[in-house]
Amino acid sequence: MNPQLECLYQLAQKPERRIIGLMSGTSLDGLDIALCRITGSGPATTVVVEQFTTIPYDDTFKDSIRAVFAKKQVDFEHLTLLNEQIGRRHGQWVADCLRSWSVPAETVDLVASHGQTVYHAPRKQHQRPDYPNATLQIGDGDHIAAETGIITLSDFRQRHIAHGGEGAPLAVYGDYFVFSQAGENRVLLNMGGIANFTYLPGSLDASVVFTTDTGPGNTLLDAYARQFTGKPYDEDGQLAAAGTISAPLLTALLDHPFFGQPFPKTTGPEVFNTGYVRDAQQRSQTDGLPAEDLLATLTRFSAESIAQAISKALANVPEADRHVRIYMSGGGAHNPVLTQTIEALLPGCTFAKTDELGIAGDAKEAVLFAVLANEAVAGSGTSFGERQGVPSVSMGKISFTK
Repeated sequence: MNPQLECLYQLAQKPERRIIGLMSGTSLDGLDIALCRITGSGPATTVVVEQFTTIPYDDTFKDSIRAVFAKKQVDFEHLTLLNEQIGRRHGQWVADCLRSWSVPAETVDLVASHGQTVYHAPRKQHQRPDYPNATLQIGDGDHIAAETGIITLSDFRQRHIAHGGEGAPLAVYGDYFVFSQAGENRVLLNMGGIANFTYLPGSLDASVVFTTDTGPGNTLLDAYARQFTGKPYDEDGQLAAAGTISAPLLTALLDHPFFGQPFPKTTGPEVFNTGYVRDAQQRSQTDGLPAEDLLATLTRFSAESIAQAISKALANVPEADRHVRIYMSGGGAHNPVLTQTIEALLPGCTFAKTDELGIAGDAKEAVLFAVLANEAVAGSGTSFGERQGVPSVSMGKISFTK
């Protein structure tokens, strides 16, 4: 047997595995690195986060990614070079972290890399009947494996698409395995650049677990915070709190076919970007809004699209299961204006942070990719039924170290 296949076989037999999860989202703020100790698999999965950090992207690196991010036309040579550069850089950062944590690389079983999304194109969005759902994440896993000396799983979203999904949200699998609780109906709400949520029934019935994107989370807020203040985000929602919501602009922002599409659905900055806002301002004749009013309106837009999606989704579950506890994570969970507005729009729900479940909200997405890697290697297969959006598949392509 190939020695690397034998190594993979042996680690699949272990009662627990040490896995590093990597996540870089559409906010482009940096690379989340979570060193996890994972016991078991499937619904018996337990996770302990041993170490977590975020390596911030410097402005040059961000600009390099933005040159190809969510654009229909790009410099193809730059995209090709960036695929290798991101993989190498992510691998080097993992190696640096292991040294700083005094963790020998040989004690880590796997790296699970989400990669950097540069374009997301579900069929509902691209509307080209001869083409399937599609998505592209770059940052090649072979380079991460070579830099770290650790078997790496990457490119998780492609098998999801190959089996009828849209490649997102993938958090549903880890959410179910790690955060389900008998007797409590939960919604795991992640507010990154794009917001998404997972509904977890207290019955623990995997066939009714539900997930979808809701629309923009922080992507528009961050874009205009950079434009108006030069800072990466509206800290504590201060600009939004000082502004007045423009009702005409809010109506125009909510007037998009995505919000009327059936669940599950996905989207990205390819749709919800500054051009979308400019178009909505022209349609609503609100071009001259002060910065504070624009941020206030955009924050309300994110909150309303999130709350409307959750309300609509819960209307499809049994009435007894509609009273849920919502656990928030992602950058948006740190914005009190956004979170308080969502809470006001969903008075029948109770709210908390994912931290209360034992995993910091900022680490959650990286942890969930570690869980996906654990399932790919050691999972026995959990059936989520035959439903669009949650195919019962394991995900991740394997890169050996040699």
